[in-house]
Amino acid sequence: MNTRRDFIKMASAGLGAIHLPDILRPETPGPFARKKIVCVGAHPDDPESGCGGTLAKLSALGHEVTIVYLTTGEAGINGASHEEAARIRRQEAINACQVLNCKPVFAGQIDGDTIVSNATLQHLQELIGLENPDFVFCHWPVDSHKDHQCASLLTIQAWVRAPQRFMLYFFEVCSGEQTMGFHPTDFVDITDTQEQKRKAVYCHTSQDPAGIYACGHAAMEDFRGRELGVKAAEGFVMMTGKGRGIPGFF
Repeated sequence: MNTRRDFIKMASAGLGAIHLPDILRPETPGPFARKKIVCVGAHPDDPESGCGGTLAKLSALGHEVTIVYLTTGEAGINGASHEEAARIRRQEAINACQVLNCKPVFAGQIDGDTIVSNATLQHLQELIGLENPDFVFCHWPVDSHKDHQCASLLTIQAWVRAPQRFMLYFFEVCSGEQTMGFHPTDFVDITDTQEQKRKAVYCHTSQDPAGIYACGHAAMEDFRGRELGVKAAEGFVMMTGKGRGIPGFF
């Protein structure tokens, strides 16, 4: 009997790797329909605002979704100590994950002081490895926020070094203000999960959820929807590269 990983290897070698659109079809047949998904975000509210609609959709289709928060948002509440801010924002992230039906994991780095090092890479590799994902989402590396860059670079290195390849997709946040030079290769229709995404973002009450949408996320959902020909969508860039079974990136 072939395992799920055997199937992925065969698909990569022959028919081509399983891509994001393949697991968004409710009618996907066979024992390989259920996938494991990991989303790596720098702070609580990043995964929700960047690809919360897609994560909700994947979860509703029966896929197992985990969100790894690189930090707990320690520097994100004016006037609060790091300890108090982390307590508040951790609970907000847990509440948001309940809305999206995702599992939260906290990587333990510090908001505003994230580090790319051998040690932090090994830790993220271990967290991702424990989930054994088929698909991983993370920040686009060309972003004005250095924590977002660190989260992206660590995830890219985890992808490069993974003993068993997973598909890697980048999401955008506050395009034009934070994410720059982002040209999606893939789109996900989130019309049916747009409100669920909004509820998840609004769980982050300490972060001015209305301001999160005002900085461009509502416009992004509308514009990506127009590109796809639907009411609302999220855009992604698929990572490809030499040595990973797909020609192209490097």
